Amino acid sequence: MTTGPVGIVAHAKVNLFLRILAREASGYHSIETLFSLLELADEVTVERAASGVELTVDGGDTGPADENLATRAAQLVLGAAGNRSGVRIHLVKRIPVRAGLGGGSSDGAATLHAVNLLLGNPVPRHEILQLASRLGSDVPFFASGAPLALAWGRGERLFRLSPPPAAAALVAVPPFGISTVDAYQRFDAVVATYPARGTVVLDDPVTESWGSIARLGGNDFESVLFGAEPRLRETYERLAETRPLLVRMSGSGSAIVALYKTPAERDQAARLMGEQVARIIPTLTRSGAAPGPEEITS
Repeated sequence: MTTGPVGIVAHAKVNLFLRILAREASGYHSIETLFSLLELADEVTVERAASGVELTVDGGDTGPADENLATRAAQLVLGAAGNRSGVRIHLVKRIPVRAGLGGGSSDGAATLHAVNLLLGNPVPRHEILQLASRLGSDVPFFASGAPLALAWGRGERLFRLSPPPAAAALVAVPPFGISTVDAYQRFDAVVATYPARGTVVLDDPVTESWGSIARLGGNDFESVLFGAEPRLRETYERLAETRPLLVRMSGSGSAIVALYKTPAERDQAARLMGEQVARIIPTLTRSGAAPGPEEITS
């Protein structure tokens, strides 16, 4: 058990491809996607409190504290550990919200690990991953720490893959967000029936280079949301004109992510894009596992 506080970074993600395969009777959708971590990250700090879970946030509006995935994650770990004490959580938000970059899910996953370390790691790792699946479909990916993983089902079933070398990335975030619920509702309104499609077959050569990953396909949300929101299409097309290795809308949007051979090419693309259409964030993909939580000693 640590004396705390404990800190951890919570990385953003990009969906390198996303295919919507079916709509379940429950209303949830079956998907297939390839997740990659980005260096763009929030910061999570947790420390002991007398009782309950307190949350403060700098840098973004994340909604009511009791609905935040970081709050819910802390409650799950405290409950699993049978601990009657409480925790204070502080988030520094750098990942744009409602952008398809997984910031809230990543914060929740990071908090699971950070609170567990604060308590002395009473909850085994496999149980932490089970708790992650209770928080949301893409939380297990972030909780796994994998830099690259194929996900299916609702996104919670994972197969870890070796990533290519880190690529320079540019994240373009239009001045509006898109909720996942709204995105799926728009998709269902347009796609009356789901065509039968085989799964994507991945082997090591496919994921060894960004060029081969780019040929795996795009994001099924793009055709629907680009028609409903012309600013998304404009952002995508402007990024595509900068000649990246690949360009994708991440998740259900609204962020568009492009990857480049070198940071110099990325930075040139950022200058060409400007800030008129979207907020531009330069970053990198991760080529190694996400770091775990650490006790803050100074």
